[in-house]
Amino acid sequence: MTDLSVEVTGGLLIASALMLNLGWTLLPVKLGVFLKVEDFSNVHSRLRTWIWLFRIHLFGFVMTFMALIALASLLSNTWARIVLWPAVGVCGAGLIVSALAAAFYYHFGAWGAIDMAEKSSDEIQEFVESLQVTTEYVTCLMRFGQVFFGFGQIVLAIGLWLGGGLPPWIAIAAAALGFAAIAVTMARPDDLEYYAPVFHLNTVWLLATGWVILRSGELAAQIPM
Repeated sequence: MTDLSVEVTGGLLIASALMLNLGWTLLPVKLGVFLKVEDFSNVHSRLRTWIWLFRIHLFGFVMTFMALIALASLLSNTWARIVLWPAVGVCGAGLIVSALAAAFYYHFGAWGAIDMAEKSSDEIQEFVESLQVTTEYVTCLMRFGQVFFGFGQIVLAIGLWLGGGLPPWIAIAAAALGFAAIAVTMARPDDLEYYAPVFHLNTVWLLATGWVILRSGELAAQIPM
């Protein structure tokens, strides 16, 4: 492994954290689980900004998958890879499913804002009601995404703990967040807003892990061959 591999891994982790968090935090209009009549006019008033920030948020899911693959690759010379790669696969499944769920709100938020711009409140209400069944299915995807990522994160924590080369608190934090994601999602399946703190803490974990890797120039030498 070279210094470049360490820099790329740390950079991807930090970039994914910033894209996920800032893309959502700076979004001028945040849609709830179920769309409302007023959402479309609110999005339309800041349409270009809303679209680009949501795109950044969406690509953050893909970037996170890439970052976790890079992290597993960094530890691929240890036997912990037998745990790390399956963990990254499950995390990746959760991230892609979550991205698909988020894409639903991105599409209907942007398209709906444009298409409903000249419509009456009754027409918009009818459109919102027509999306209810689809939205119920999307909320299922959101729960699956959260639980898949949480489960993968727990297994990833085991691999990071066994692989060495990183401070133990990174593995402990990953395990705690994984258990929290599963517990919150399963305990309150109809209250998806309770997952928000876990989401933000996960981005902090990605950022902190990336920073530690970038700061540890001797990381490659610490990993047993």
